This record gives sequence, structure tokens and C-alpha cells, in this order.
Amino acid sequence: MKSVAAFLVVALIWFCGLLAFAGRVQQQTPARAPSPAQGIVALTGVGSNQRIAAAISLLEDGYGRRVLVSGVNPKASREDIRHVSRAVRRLYDCCVDLGFTAADTVGNARETAGWARAMRYDHLIVVTADYHMPRAMLELNAVLRGSGVTAETFAVPTPALKDRHWWRDPSAARLMVMEYCKYLAILGREGVLGLGPRTAPAAKPTSPMGNQAT
Repeated sequence: MKSVAAFLVVALIWFCGLLAFAGRVQQQTPARAPSPAQGIVALTGVGSNQRIAAAISLLEDGYGRRVLVSGVNPKASREDIRHVSRAVRRLYDCCVDLGFTAADTVGNARETAGWARAMRYDHLIVVTADYHMPRAMLELNAVLRGSGVTAETFAVPTPALKDRHWWRDPSAARLMVMEYCKYLAILGREGVLGLGPRTAPAAKPTSPMGNQAT
């Protein structure tokens, strides 16, 4: 009986945490206009087109000097990314860097930190999906800790998660639960084990003058 009671307590805590996480995700959008920064970073993943377009829009509106698109598929070319971002070619050619080394959120964090160091930026705007933002910022803050670089968020809304009854949609519920579990894993790593990635390799973004992935 004690084990059953303990399981029920843990399950209740987990469920309450899920509701709090869902509320946090929903409150992040619509995103408020950020403070002007030096660099803007778009983290790729599901819904990358919207994330990249949002980052380019911030660049066009003068919220940063350059954009890094982190975690670009190695099979994609600069022209592919320009097409999905709908960026003005003049601005895209001069001020957008592509990062091909990141394969996950940890990689995004390291690629972002390396790029900021290479550009000597100390203020970034991070653009990613609303549900991905809490975990992305945990990873990024782990890398940036002690570097003097600050980052603020600009979350792109996920329509399926904006509904108050998101749990009635199986795909939305699955996305929220999976992201919450990933977030808990990173939170546990940082809070209990302290094993977050502490170093970032030198950034190797492509030249802004039209290189393509190999």
C-alpha cells in the first residue's frame, strides 16, 4: 500500500508539473517585442520555417545586427534557407550565418555560444517554438554561464498548443508531454548532477556570402 501511495503522490506531482509547464508554454506567446540586441539566433527543428522567418523579420526590423540559423540540415543550401525565410537578398547575403554542426538542442546551445563568442556579442535574442523555449534556454544558460552573454526569448506560437483544451488533441498532448519529460530530464541534470555542457567549441558558421552545405 505504501508503494501505491508513493506512486500516486509522484504521479500527482508530475501531472501538476505538466499543467504548470503547459501554462508557461501558452503564456510565452504572443511574444512581446524584445529589446534590441546584437545577435539573433533561430533554433531549427519542427516548424523551422516559421522560426527562421521570425528571426529574419526581427533582423529586418532592426532588433539585431546578424542572424544565426543554428542546426541547419547539411543537405540544405543557403538558397534553400533564403527561400523558406523569404528574406530580402541584400539583407540575407550580408547578415545571415548558417550553422551546420548542431544536431540537437545541446548542439544548438554550443553553436550559439561559439557564434556569440566569435562575433563578440554579449546580448542575444533566441527564437524557437513556444514549447521548445524552456528546454532551449536551460541548455543555453548552461553553456553561457559565466560568459557575460545574456539572452532573451522570442517564442513562435504552436497553434495546436494554444487551445485551452490541448489535451483533447492526441498529437498536441503527445508533443506537450514529450517536451515536458525532456525538460524534466535537463532540469534534473542541471539541478542535481550539474552535468550541463560547460564549454562551447569555436563557431564555424558559413560565410554570409553564399556558401552552400556539402
